[in-house]
Order: sequence, then C-alpha cells, then structure tokens
Amino acid sequence: MSGNLRVLIVGGVACGPKTASRLKRLLPRAEVTLIERGSVISYGACGLPYYVEGMFPQVEMLSETPAGIPRNVPFFEKVKGFKTLTRVEALRINRLPKTVTVKHVDTGVEEDLFYDKLVLATGGQAVKPPFAHEGLQNAWFMRHPHDAESMVREIEKQKLRKAVIVGAGYIGVEMAEALIRRGLEVSVVEARPQVLPQFLDEDMALLAARHLKQKGVHLILGENVVGLEGREGRVTQVQTENSLLPADLVLISVGVCPNDQLARDSGLDCSPRGGILINSNCQTSDSEIYAGGDCVLNHHADPMERSPLYAPMGSTSNKHGRVIANHIAGISTPYKGITGTGICRAFDITIGRTGFTEKQAMELDSQVETAIWAGPDLPHYVPQSKPLIIKVVASRRSRKLLGVQVVGMGDASKRLDISSTALFFGATVDEVADLDLGYAPPYAPPIDPVAAAMHLMVNKLDGLAAGISPRECMRRMSESAPPVLLDVRTPEEYAAMQLPFHVLHIPLGALRERMHELPRDRDILAFCKVSMRGYEAQRILNAAGFDRVFFMEGGLVGWPYDLHVP
Repeated sequence: MSGNLRVLIVGGVACGPKTASRLKRLLPRAEVTLIERGSVISYGACGLPYYVEGMFPQVEMLSETPAGIPRNVPFFEKVKGFKTLTRVEALRINRLPKTVTVKHVDTGVEEDLFYDKLVLATGGQAVKPPFAHEGLQNAWFMRHPHDAESMVREIEKQKLRKAVIVGAGYIGVEMAEALIRRGLEVSVVEARPQVLPQFLDEDMALLAARHLKQKGVHLILGENVVGLEGREGRVTQVQTENSLLPADLVLISVGVCPNDQLARDSGLDCSPRGGILINSNCQTSDSEIYAGGDCVLNHHADPMERSPLYAPMGSTSNKHGRVIANHIAGISTPYKGITGTGICRAFDITIGRTGFTEKQAMELDSQVETAIWAGPDLPHYVPQSKPLIIKVVASRRSRKLLGVQVVGMGDASKRLDISSTALFFGATVDEVADLDLGYAPPYAPPIDPVAAAMHLMVNKLDGLAAGISPRECMRRMSESAPPVLLDVRTPEEYAAMQLPFHVLHIPLGALRERMHELPRDRDILAFCKVSMRGYEAQRILNAAGFDRVFFMEGGLVGWPYDLHVP
C-alpha cells in the first residue's frame, strides 16, 4: 500500500485514537490526521461516575496514560506520530472528491481536508427528553469530563443536597452510588417498572433494586418524568406523573443515541432507528469510509440474532479501532460481533449480563429454559466468601447457552467473563459445566459458581430438577390454592430468618422420617438458604412417590422480596 496514504479520522474519544495509533504502528509512513470538535481527547467516559464519587482527585486523570502522561495533542503527535486537530468540526463529507469540509470552531474558518480513507468515530450523544430544556442550571447529563467536573464543583460550591436521577440504567445506578457517597439524598425515577430495564430480567432486577433501597436510594419505578421546575434559573423540583420531588441537582440519564448525522447526510446507509450500518471490517456502504464506536450498530456474535444492535461501550469502540486500522493496512481481522456484555458496581454488589435476557431469548427461540443459582463465590470456610446469584438462559432444543446474568457481593466479573467467552464460542451448558477452571480456596470452590449454575441447568434440561424462580414462587403463593412451603433448613437457620408465609419446617435430615406429614394431593415447594437442600428434598420426595414437588431456585439468598426476621 502507498506510503503516503492519507487517512482522515473524525472523532477523538475512543475508536478514533485507537485507529490512528494502531495504523501508525502498521503503516508508519501513512499521513494520519484526527479531528475532534471538542478540546478534550481520548478520555475514559466510563470513569466519570467514579470521579464524581471521589475515587480519584483530578478529572484529567481520565485522559492520562497509566504512567500519568496526558493524552493530548503533543502526546499523539510526538509519541504516536499522527496529527491531531481539536476544536475542529466536520460539517460534511464530499465523497466524489474525497474531502471533508471542516470548520475551526474558534475562528469559524472552513476548509476541505482530503482523504484516501475516512474513518467516522463520531460517538454517541445523550438522549434529551422533551423536559430537558436548557434554561435551568444544576441539570446535567454525564457524557463528558466537563459534565463531571462541573457537577462536583457545584455540589461543593452550592452545598447541593437533594439529587434526582432520571433513568435507572448503568449510568443512573452508578451515579446514584456516587452521589450518596458524596452525602446527597438520591431519588431515581425510571419509566420502566424495574431498574436496568435494558440489561436484566425482572427477577434479577428485583435483587439489584433491593440492595439500592438498602443503601438509601429512593426508587420510583414505572413512572415518567414530565417536567423540571425551577426558581431564579436553578432547578428546584422534578415533576413526575404522580408527584413532585424536591431537587437541587438533576441528572438525566435516559439513554444514548448514535451521532450518525454526518454519515446520514452524505448518503451512507444508516438504520432508520439510528446508527451507521457497517460490515465485519467496519466498512460503511462506501468501502473507502469506515465507522466504529458509539456511532455504529453492531451485529451479535450469536447468529440467532440477525438484527443490528446498538451497544455503546468503550471496550467495543477500541475493538472497532483495531479492526479498522488492520483492514486499512491490508490485514483482514473481521470483527465477530458482540455478546452484549455489560457490568456495573452498585455499592456492595456487582451487576452484570452477557448474551440474551430471558425476554430477548424467547423472542428468538420459543424453547427457552432458565435456572437461578445462588451460593458463595468461595468455599464457606474462607472469611472473604460472599454470595452470588447467577441466572442462566439456555435453549431446550440445542442445550446452547444463550445468556447469563449475575448479581451479588461475590466475584461476579470472573463468572461473567467466563460466560461471555463461552457464549462467544457457541458453547452448550454441558460444555461450560465441564470447563477446567482454576481452583484454590482463596479463588474459587471446587465446583465454580459458573459450573454449579450450569449443573443446575443441565439437571433441569434432563428432567431431574424441578426448580422454579422466586418470581414464579411468589405468583403461585397468591393463587387460591397455594403450594405447601417446605423449609428444610436447620432449626437455627429457621429461627433466624423466614419467608413471610406459613411454612412447614422439616430439616432435610428428618425428611425421610417425617414425609408422612406432607400431602400428596398438593404442590410442595421446598427451599433452604440457597436451595441445594431444596433440590435434595425434591429428589427424596420424588423417590417416595411424591410427584408434585418443586424447589425454589436461589433459596433465601436469591429471594428478592421481603423476609421475616423474628
């Protein structure tokens, strides 16, 4: 390829700098120019909530290398070898002469920049609902270091104390923790009836919501915000469909949409719903123009999902940048797609998902099975052991793993990454259960939580385990003829915590001698702390001729509703 190849990159946050840096390593003689309409480049936007929280002292650290060197214009020119122009906005793409008309923001001067290859890394922007007018101060989005920096400054300057967050997605949840740690009272309003509605099924979202409430977050779910009210130019309250919430700080985090207007105006193929369409090499409908990052739609690594997906993630943006640079340099490394992996921290728990939720999977495959496992992430005798709840989604027909969700205080990220890898390679639940995972007591139990969750799914698919979810248990308890609840824990465990229903308490060790106390003409629902003993009780009773026995998956650890403490 020609040594004086001209590559122009529009966008300087994640995908753009990655493309440029990789390309200069592959083609040192290429003329690479990156333009960015803002003044800050190559920053880690996902770190913004943690700056607000106070995890690190300067927001500029989000734009530094691990060695503490600022990733600024001189850095990219001297270290990476490409030209960077900030405060330069791309106005239009002229595809026939292969130029981009740009405007220097500070002077208003326009000029045309030539390219042989063009890369669009224009990113995404915060969705702005109708009520988010710009006439009131102290209402923020959280997309740029300036957002986080100004919020922290005004919290300290004005002594802000009452925050309302609109939207309970990842940013909303992370910012709820950040603001509470800063001493504010926090309410979160979400139009959907659950937290993290795009990422979790309802049963797992209930677990996350319970923890948020325990940490002091006031959740208002299933309710729309209709307006912001203020006095003297500052927001004072948030109006929902049913109430007025006092607020001297408002964060609007209802989603992100792709910045695709530049591509759309130039005639490149885009989705009607937003997002530039690309192939596996990140080429647009014009083969000389590439696109990556938050401005594009992705395809799912699972061929079951044929529709493009919008998944704005810094990790994905960097992968796109590498694929683009490789292809321009003549190295074909097609991007195989995403599994939809996402993770966040919420106070003492980790929340994550990879693959399809149960709801998404059922839209693609009518034969879907789920299983919820609960237990410790380390052997029980290790003091650092903490609980995890794992939900597995699989196909009954193929036994293929379709999705995994994790919520808990234990090491959820390890189990999420194992599951994401398995999904990427199309593994069955049987194959994941057989993975040779690392074992030593400080790191994992002999049967890792991922393997244990897969064993539960295997037992359900094989017809051995008759487990039902806590949400289904709650539904059945509201029926006119509810099942008999069989608590098989020890007397000490039973005395410490109970379900808020009438239960029959028979410790597992006494079940064989006392099973005559159980009816044979009613459903029996067995449970324990994590329902391993509940499953044992089901099998014991099945062997004795009881054919209407189930166990509550996840046990009391996975129960997302209120418990009774005597």
